[in-house]
Amino acid sequence: MGLEIIPAIDLFGGQAVRLRKGDFGTSEKVADDPVATALGFEQAGATRLHIVDLDGAKTGEATNHPVIKAILATVRIPVQVGGGLRTPEKVGAMLALGASRAIVGTSAAGNPAAIAAILEAYGEFVIIGADASDGFVATHGWKETTGERVEDFCKRMAALGARRFLFTDIARDGMLEGVNVEATAALAEAVGLPVIASGGVAGIADIEQLTAVQQRGVEAVIVGKALYAGRLSLADALRVAAKRIE
Repeated sequence: MGLEIIPAIDLFGGQAVRLRKGDFGTSEKVADDPVATALGFEQAGATRLHIVDLDGAKTGEATNHPVIKAILATVRIPVQVGGGLRTPEKVGAMLALGASRAIVGTSAAGNPAAIAAILEAYGEFVIIGADASDGFVATHGWKETTGERVEDFCKRMAALGARRFLFTDIARDGMLEGVNVEATAALAEAVGLPVIASGGVAGIADIEQLTAVQQRGVEAVIVGKALYAGRLSLADALRVAAKRIE
């Protein structure tokens, strides 16, 4: 199987937006209808979608649930959802709503008891968000930084039962400056578990570079702003990603 291309829809106040470096002050509306956008990605060949409740990531409150529920009811492909899923109850509720995977970030970094319970109950359906600011774990919608290095954090999560990680280099997110390919691949090798790349996809060259390191443990990439800005077509990304380099 080739590198999986996963289009992203970030929800803020019920609208599809993009941010730069996770800064809520840079919010920019990128689509009129998040549900239609999700359906469009499915029709264009996407095999999975990535939905983030930015309000939830910021406050812990799931204010975008109606939109997420509508997307899950409309598309047939798997949808992974993150943002504010900090307790076993919230993770369970999102999976019950129809999400194929729940992305857990802040709770994993700051609440060992919660993440242990989440992984014990839903391990195979959980993606641990490993968001990095200068190599250290960032939490609470990227507003706070811990003193723990991302590699150490991921190894700690793996020991608790984590199955896969979503690695985001915050400095590159939404900037169209290219993915931190080497850091992503190095993390996958260090923890010995699949890693999904995120943050900074600028064009087809990023897809080519990530495909080249797939054998090191990089299984997929989240693509957002490059699609909305017309810098990359989903068709081209899928075509290149299908050519796995052994």
